[in-house]
Formats: sequence, structure tokens, C-alpha cells
Amino acid sequence: MAQFTLPKNSKVKKGEKFAAAEGATNTKTFKVYRWDPDDDSNPRLDEYEINLDECGPMVLDALIHIKDNVDSTLTFRRSCREGICGSCAMNIDGRNTLACLKPINEVKSDVKITPLPHMPVVKDLVPDLNHAYAQYNSIEPWMKTDSPEPTKERLQSPEDAEKLNGADGKGPAGCILCFCCSTSCPSYWWNPDKFMGPAILLNAWRWITDSRDEATGERLDQLEDPFKLYRCHTIMNCTNACPKDLNPAKSVSEIKKLMVERHS
Repeated sequence: MAQFTLPKNSKVKKGEKFAAAEGATNTKTFKVYRWDPDDDSNPRLDEYEINLDECGPMVLDALIHIKDNVDSTLTFRRSCREGICGSCAMNIDGRNTLACLKPINEVKSDVKITPLPHMPVVKDLVPDLNHAYAQYNSIEPWMKTDSPEPTKERLQSPEDAEKLNGADGKGPAGCILCFCCSTSCPSYWWNPDKFMGPAILLNAWRWITDSRDEATGERLDQLEDPFKLYRCHTIMNCTNACPKDLNPAKSVSEIKKLMVERHS
């Protein structure tokens, strides 16, 4: 009988337990993924029992409390704390989201926190996004024009602006590159080297649909590939995972429609 095992240093083991101060009654346990590249040991789940009366209401508040008051070695990214920068994207209670937007009281049991899935880990909750950023750079995410520059800004009608921003503010221009969608996508898990993933394709559509950009044909040529675009199988995990309520799957389908139209 064939037997399979996980690669070395990939089995998550039980870690340390940190109890709340004596007398605390309003407590919650946070099980946090820990891994240090300088330590030749397996990753582990440390458990922190936190007095919720001493920290804010969001999961990010709890992580900051742990780092400031319990374990200063805990490593994670964060910046704006307002759901704008995308820095604190991680998997919380089995779902990719932003720690700054995830209320602690939405998790009924212990709060399990791990890095974004299927990404190399730099340390603890910090994923390595170099490859994702390289893919983003490959779509040339800036305005490309051949016409002479106007004396002022390039104007756009309200209708064209709405294609970018959405009537409800949830258009493709609202992407914050947190990569919650791409790391929720099975197609991206299996082919991250070839498939662009929903986050990058959403941003590609943002420039394709921009009425001020004059490189639509060139941008579609860049995506004319069996893997870059067509590995999307409309599983819809991306749209379900987006913490900004955007619709990456719809953007991908719009690109596919343009591909069909240009060849018909």
C-alpha cells in the first residue's frame, strides 16, 4: 500500500499556551500559526487566551494586543487598520479576509489564524507576495496612450467612470491587492506560475475597461494564453472571499467575452 506524508517542516504541531491574567472573565482563545525560517522546526499553533476587555473588537486588535503585551516575537503585516491597504490579509476561522475588518465576536469558538493559503511563508502570518506582485507588474497597470497629452487631465464621462468605480463603489478600481481572492482560488493553487489569478485579472480588466486607456488590443494580447486567463473555471471562491465585496469573477468573464468578440 502506498503511503504519503507531508514534506519536512510542513506538519503543524501544537505550540505554547499563554493564559490570560488571573481574574479575567471575558476571554477568547486565539490559535495562531507560528513559523520562524531561522528555526529548523515544524510550524506550530500557539494558543493565546486574551482578556477581551483589554483589546479592541477586531481580530487585528487582538493580534496587536498579543504582540504588545504577551509575545513580542509574533510577526504579521498591518498598516491602515481601515480595510484600505490590504496588508493584514490572512485566513481567519477558515476564511480569507482582512484582520482589521473581522470582528472577534463573529467567531463563535476559538479564533484560528493562519497565513493566506498556498503562498510561501516569510514568517508567522506573513506570506511571500513577490510572485503575485510580479504578475501584477506584468499586466502593466498604468494608463497607456498614443494620443497627445491634454493640457489638463484626461476627462471621462460619469458613465465611463462608473464602469471603473461601480455605482455602489464596488467596481474593479476598488481592488486593494490583498490577494484574498487569488489565495481562495483552486485554479491559482494548482497553477500559480501560469494562471494570473483573479486579483490580477480583475486589475487587468480595470485598465481594459478604462475609456482613457488606448491599449486594449495590446492588453488582450498579453492575456491570450491557455493558462493566463482560461484556467479560470468560474468556481466563484474569489468573489465570495473578497473583503471589499468586489466581483473578480465578473471581471474575468468580461475579459473572456472580449476575447470571443475579437475573434468572431
